[in-house]
Amino acid sequence: MTWMFTRFLPEFVNVRVTLLEEVSWFVPFVETWTKTRLPWATTPAVHSYSEFPPLEEYAKLTAEFSRALSTPPANAG
Repeated sequence: MTWMFTRFLPEFVNVRVTLLEEVSWFVPFVETWTKTRLPWATTPAVHSYSEFPPLEEYAKLTAEFSRALSTPPANAG
């Protein structure tokens, strides 16, 4: 058994990207619980937290993620 998703807040759902068939488009935005990661396990996540982000940061993170999704990549033609 594995978790398919986690619901932190009513408006915040974390879907496990490992469940997707095609993941080449995926770039981590936030990584959590880095204090327990293995030294060689790294990601290119934009934000990194030793545990979970403080609740007061979720609105800022959500807005930033939304802006990133609506901005086309620099090489999009």
